[in-house]
Amino acid sequence: MQAHHRALIARSWPVALLLIAMSAIQSGASLAKMLFPVAGAAGTTSVRLIIASLLLLAVLRPWRRTISAEAWKAIAVYGVALGAMNFLFYQALDRIPLGIAVAFEFTGPLTVAVASSRRVIDLLWVMLAIAGLAVLLWPGSDTTGAVNWPGAACALGAGACWALYILFGQKAGAVHGMHSAVLGVTIAAIVVAPIGIWQAGATLLTPHVLAMGAGVAILSTALPYTLEMIALPRLPTAMFGTLMSLEPAVGALSGLLFLGQELDLWQWLAIGAVMCASIGTTLTPGAETEPHVEEPPRPD
Repeated sequence: MQAHHRALIARSWPVALLLIAMSAIQSGASLAKMLFPVAGAAGTTSVRLIIASLLLLAVLRPWRRTISAEAWKAIAVYGVALGAMNFLFYQALDRIPLGIAVAFEFTGPLTVAVASSRRVIDLLWVMLAIAGLAVLLWPGSDTTGAVNWPGAACALGAGACWALYILFGQKAGAVHGMHSAVLGVTIAAIVVAPIGIWQAGATLLTPHVLAMGAGVAILSTALPYTLEMIALPRLPTAMFGTLMSLEPAVGALSGLLFLGQELDLWQWLAIGAVMCASIGTTLTPGAETEPHVEEPPRPD
């Protein structure tokens, strides 16, 4: 019985970290969309990543640790994927509603969950999530607005980058933990910042943009990605991927609360199906409790 309780606790606290991270990300996305009229989607992405990287570098100072060339490869891919994911998602958010953008983006972690699953019951939970997503993406709803092809394509591209973020984030986080998160965000900022600076220019230095950008950076990058980097090595890939099916629900709620994006009954039912799939994969007896990678070493 004690072993069962220890296993439950070991699985529960990384899940709690992911829930906090998802709530922060979607709240930050709503705040970011409010900044689009001033700084644009690319400019908002840039200021978010620049401020987040500076905050994380100042707090965690990753240069104090020696990182091998092999680890740098995983961190580099992780960082580029992170930057591209943020850039493409904000491009999508500029064109389609938040809940729908998140639903399209979710194809990335959903693919990871399907590819890494070893149990039939996991696939059944994923199928329930797919059914919910299909309803969320059903055309013709007046409450969520039209879904245009450029926006959908950007969100799908962000989903592909999200899949790479999961896979290489596990590899990077398993060796260097939170330091990998800092370096990844810094690489993401270096990749994306020139685009935003080119499009928005000196607007990014105005007090209003910097203040809102700092809020977005904390909510959408510094806090959640650090929490995810802690949780990733401690969860099986299938469980992490399927848990991410909560993102459309959290995104839709954030869109409703902060952006006034209302949903109809069928869309709420679809969100409920996605949430049931996420809860089911976490609580189903026999689910894996050990991660597929080694835990990161404790700080010196």
